Amino acid sequence: MKTAVITVASAARREHLERQRRVLAEVADDIVRVEAWLDETPPAGIPDADTHTLHVPTGPHGLRVGEGRNRSAEVAIAAGAELLIFLDVDCLPGPDLLPAYRSAATAHPDALLAGPVTYLASVQRPESAADLPFLTRPHRARPVLPPGETRAAAAEEYDLFWSLSFAVTPATWERIGGFHPGYAGYGAEDTDLAWTARARSVELRWVGGADAYHQWHPVSSPPWQHLDDILRNGATFHGRWGVWPMGGWLDAFAAAGAIERRGTGWVRVG
Repeated sequence: MKTAVITVASAARREHLERQRRVLAEVADDIVRVEAWLDETPPAGIPDADTHTLHVPTGPHGLRVGEGRNRSAEVAIAAGAELLIFLDVDCLPGPDLLPAYRSAATAHPDALLAGPVTYLASVQRPESAADLPFLTRPHRARPVLPPGETRAAAAEEYDLFWSLSFAVTPATWERIGGFHPGYAGYGAEDTDLAWTARARSVELRWVGGADAYHQWHPVSSPPWQHLDDILRNGATFHGRWGVWPMGGWLDAFAAAGAIERRGTGWVRVG
């Protein structure tokens, strides 16, 4: 099964991308590699001859993650990929990520496939794929299955989908329609993809053994630097689906006095 591994990147995550490249070279065989750069300017240096490198510059509201992934999928499909694996720039592929996704795609070609993700601590900086199995501790908010097993998600579990690591066949990708172009910057585009899949009767399947490992970087809780993105993207999601996503963040911002509910929406105050 000819496989594409797709990553969207930026200069701010260059170190994480370099580590991902090294680990991917260990665990991947003959893959179609696609990297989309989201900064205002193209990446410096000469692109790897074995990598399809795209430049999807920022828009008025910041990085266009969904658009980068959509364009990368087009390139991968044109290159003959039979399976698309989307791997966030912060994520390292475990030794069994590719075979687990391939096996699941063979058994369930019409499904949206999602593997578990382990969040690494700041002191954990693996340089080899051989180090990763010893660090496995999947995020407990999402289903974790034994290697080799898959399970269809319940309707309410589509809210648990995240785009850090997932896979899909080209036919199912076309059925979903990719990421909606109305999102830019931080938040909501992955939930929108999952809800679109559910609305189009695309099964979401949890895939055991397709482990990815999220490299540490500083975060804030709630993410104050993304407040405007969350309000804007949340409003887009509400307009499409009638509900507001990222409710935990919105409640935290409201409790801090930064936003308030007005009618069916949220607005900044002060």
